[in-house]
Amino acid sequence: MLDAFIIEEIKRRERSREDRERPAVELPLPVPPDRPHRRSTETDDDEKPQRGVVVIDL
Repeated sequence: MLDAFIIEEIKRRERSREDRERPAVELPLPVPPDRPHRRSTETDDDEKPQRGVVVIDL
């Protein structure tokens, strides 16, 4: 077993290590490109393309 002095010294060092502020470098984040507008908002309801499922027998 460790002496009480050694245990207290380890605890003290851990606390002092936690208290110190670590230097940090902030990296610039890339700017996301503008998203293109969706075509569905530009077209009328009558001009919407047909959507569905096509089944092909082989």
